[in-house]
Amino acid sequence: MTPAPRTRLPWWRRPPVLAAVGAAHLIGRLPPARIRAVLELARRGAAPATAEQAKAARDAVMAVSLSCAGEGCLPRSIATALLCRLRGSWPTWCAGVRVHPFAAHAWVEAGNRPIDEPPASYHRTIVVPPLDPHRTVAPLPSHPRTADPPPDHGRAAVPPPSPPGDDGVGRRAGS
Repeated sequence: MTPAPRTRLPWWRRPPVLAAVGAAHLIGRLPPARIRAVLELARRGAAPATAEQAKAARDAVMAVSLSCAGEGCLPRSIATALLCRLRGSWPTWCAGVRVHPFAAHAWVEAGNRPIDEPPASYHRTIVVPPLDPHRTVAPLPSHPRTADPPPDHGRAAVPPPSPPGDDGVGRRAGS
């Protein structure tokens, strides 16, 4: 894929984009399951991104990062999603394969359409879509350590033995 021509971003708009790109490079080093978990956490509370929002974020990422503007589809897609999130929205983040030429690929979508990707046949294997804003979230089950203790099934609790020389009320005999 040939890189698209890059546009310059004004200096006052670069810090959040650079933060998203830096975070994307770190997240991109994680195993796929961890990448998915981090992105699922990041998407919480965001509205679905429009195609215009996703394209603006992608263009900004490509304007500040040579690695994202070239063949770095994984950091580019993660940075695009994170930048959208910083702006209050979330695109559908996808990782999978493209058929021609066959290769692993990562991209973002909005409205079920890839954003600024060449026409190709993509097959998604990992998808992190925006959360449905109308979905109700069930409470998480209580952690086993914080749940009520198991019943003793009729057995009386036996106090631990007292240390030698203790009279049973915390004093040593003869004190």
